[in-house]
Amino acid sequence: MMFATIYLPNFCLQAATRHQPELCEKPVALIEEHERKPIIIQLNEAAENAGIRKGMTPSQALARSLRVIIKVRAPTHEKSIQEMLLHYAFTLSPFVEGTAPGICTLQFTACRNLSEKVCRVIEQLAECEIRAQAAVAPTSDSSFLAAHLARPVLQIENAKEFLALLPIETLAIAAT
Repeated sequence: MMFATIYLPNFCLQAATRHQPELCEKPVALIEEHERKPIIIQLNEAAENAGIRKGMTPSQALARSLRVIIKVRAPTHEKSIQEMLLHYAFTLSPFVEGTAPGICTLQFTACRNLSEKVCRVIEQLAECEIRAQAAVAPTSDSSFLAAHLARPVLQIENAKEFLALLPIETLAIAAT
């Protein structure tokens, strides 16, 4: 038996900017509009490189870079992307769990060509302007951790060996 995790990095930010490819290279930060004091909850690499961090207010982000674009969460877009993720996951296996927003876990009973099959789903999501990465591993936990490191697909044969080599920072990344 094998497991796969499909992971959409910066899920909420992807949903808010999905049909705006021109924002790809610009610093973009995402806020939750309905909070009493809105703070940045996700940001792209360009925003990080500009010195912007999660937890900053929009005005703090703008003080770091006047080029930063502040976007608001789009729950309806998030729901749509989550449904697409699950749709494509179910093309791989009948055993699919929507683990968290932007993450799903699959269980396989047949283990032939799993990486190739998962790779096809990653490509199909890319055609829908959804950036995804995935991992295949003997346990659901190891597939979850590996998915955060995949570029775009990673297959792990021995979970113990894989986990032993992971730096502790990987656990912090996977927790966010």
